[in-house]
Amino acid sequence: MPENTGRVASSVVVGGGIVGLSCALRLRARGMHVTIMNVGAPQDAASWGNAGHIAVEQVMPLASPQLLLSAPGRLFSLTGGALDIGWRYVGTWLPWCLRYIRACGGATARRGHLALRELLSHALPAWRRMACDLDDPGLLIETGHLMLWNGAQDPLPAMRAIMSSDHGTATVRPMAQHEREGLVPLLGHVPRGGLVFDGTAQVRAPALVMEALRNRLHADSGCELRQQRVIRVTSGPQGPRVFVADGTSLSPDVVVMAAGMGTRDIVQGWTPPLIAERGYHVEWDHGGAPVAPPMIFADHSVIVSRFGPRMRASTFVEFTRADAPPDPRKWQSLERVVQNSGLPVRSNFSRWVGCRPTLPDYLPAIGPIAGLPGVIAACGHQHLGLTLAPFTADLVAAIATHEETPLDLHAFRPDRFGRAQANAA
Repeated sequence: MPENTGRVASSVVVGGGIVGLSCALRLRARGMHVTIMNVGAPQDAASWGNAGHIAVEQVMPLASPQLLLSAPGRLFSLTGGALDIGWRYVGTWLPWCLRYIRACGGATARRGHLALRELLSHALPAWRRMACDLDDPGLLIETGHLMLWNGAQDPLPAMRAIMSSDHGTATVRPMAQHEREGLVPLLGHVPRGGLVFDGTAQVRAPALVMEALRNRLHADSGCELRQQRVIRVTSGPQGPRVFVADGTSLSPDVVVMAAGMGTRDIVQGWTPPLIAERGYHVEWDHGGAPVAPPMIFADHSVIVSRFGPRMRASTFVEFTRADAPPDPRKWQSLERVVQNSGLPVRSNFSRWVGCRPTLPDYLPAIGPIAGLPGVIAACGHQHLGLTLAPFTADLVAAIATHEETPLDLHAFRPDRFGRAQANAA
């Protein structure tokens, strides 16, 4: 990390998704010169294609005994559920899955729950600060979200189970009859059951957040955005070095690894066991539908969010190779859910698939990488990249400038799986 010598310290952020851009913003606020290295279009980032939900209620990591036991009942190939495995690519997911099973052990899962709960407790305040710093408080919409049931089964047991669970800083209550009836103009029917979550939020649109960050950073003379591919990062007694595909290299004081799945194969001496946990979405014009907060259709594990004139439905946890062909059945399934839900559809559907970078314990890697001076990890945020990006950036900036972090990062240490791992296929 840079010492206080009076010169302007430099940093390289590898990755131009929501986490990388947020880190760049906070490093600039500390006075560091920032170079962002990214390849591909904005829509390639997992944070661009998600549901826009600030999910502070998701304090239980998906590495838990309950979810492990329920996996067969959620398989897409058996039940049409939201979980799928690319069986052709066993070399990709099997090593990761064995680590995941170990992380689902009772004591490990409990520690992960407490660590994630504490991390998420800082997420919404960090989002408020970032929205204000971008001079656009309207980027963040704090109206909570809904969970709805409309299937043949009685929703009360599921509702009671959810209400008795830990939701961190969020609160949950049953929807009153008049609240469910209030959804008729949007859905055309009264849901059989529903829960209201307060203390959660959504963004106006993920693409708008990323655009606001890029515009702010582009206008800053102390920040440089490069469309270049980083092929290797090393570090030693003289600090980190970044090697670029065009044959050049950079020697900054700090390197932040926030390249999603690309982080896995870049840092010499550290290969995190990330897997491409793919998600799918469809999007359409709603034609002036009534405004509503994000809605989770619990019978199908689908979340629907409104972004201005468009709506987006998202789901699926698909473990496969990052470059595997998309499965069109996933989009068709989403489109059927949307059409059967009663939601207004006034256009054709657009389709997207993207990779959530996920570690076996479903906790992110945040912090300095042991044995690699000046290299900081900020990756592996799985479903919570959008939610945790601003607070991850606060933590990274504190580490880069030798400040005390507001929470213990031991549970998120980048080398908790070991520094060197065999690369997944």
